[in-house]
Amino acid sequence: MSQSTPTREVARRVFASEFNDAGYTFTESDDERAPVYALLPTGESSNRVFFVGTLTEKEDVGEDSEYWRGRIVDPTGTFFVYAGQYQPEAASKLRDLEPPAYVAVVGKPRTYETDDGTVRVSVRPESITEVDAATRDRWVAETATRTIERVAAFDDDGNEYARMAREEYDLDPQTYKAAALSALEDLDEGDGDELAGGAADEDLADGDAAGDATDPAGTPEP
Repeated sequence: MSQSTPTREVARRVFASEFNDAGYTFTESDDERAPVYALLPTGESSNRVFFVGTLTEKEDVGEDSEYWRGRIVDPTGTFFVYAGQYQPEAASKLRDLEPPAYVAVVGKPRTYETDDGTVRVSVRPESITEVDAATRDRWVAETATRTIERVAAFDDDGNEYARMAREEYDLDPQTYKAAALSALEDLDEGDGDELAGGAADEDLADGDAAGDATDPAGTPEP
């Protein structure tokens, strides 16, 4: 008797400004292997994220073995990714890439609380793929649309994650709408037709539309 393959979680498109504020995590069952979700301030759960930006710095911060940290910038802020022996393909990619470079990342949110109680948010990458500027611009346009849609649905009566966000965060969702609109304004007006018609980034991670993301590198979960 065959067994069905578990469905992977949707990879949410999210800008750095919102992702870095998503310090609250939760599970939806008591199972010790239950997925851990980051709560986005615009009212959505996220077990996996998909973003595209410019790798501006990389550094091996490991002591006994390689552990790579990458700094990736989008129009709203900075993502930090960390990859080591349990993410061999992503770590290898970070080792080989030469900043600056446009990259697409699929990965899992991770949080860390510092000694002073500050929660830091980073990404454990499942895959890192070098892309071009047009792919980055299409991601910006699509992520802005998704962000604005989440903000528009924030006050819906049935939006349970928005209720959680109101309880856990003292943050105004309109801040992220403003950031999304600003990111759109930063795109060159001449790219409009290309942004509307392009689909290269959909091949990297078809987030909400298909219900799951395609991992370009196929990195297995450790």
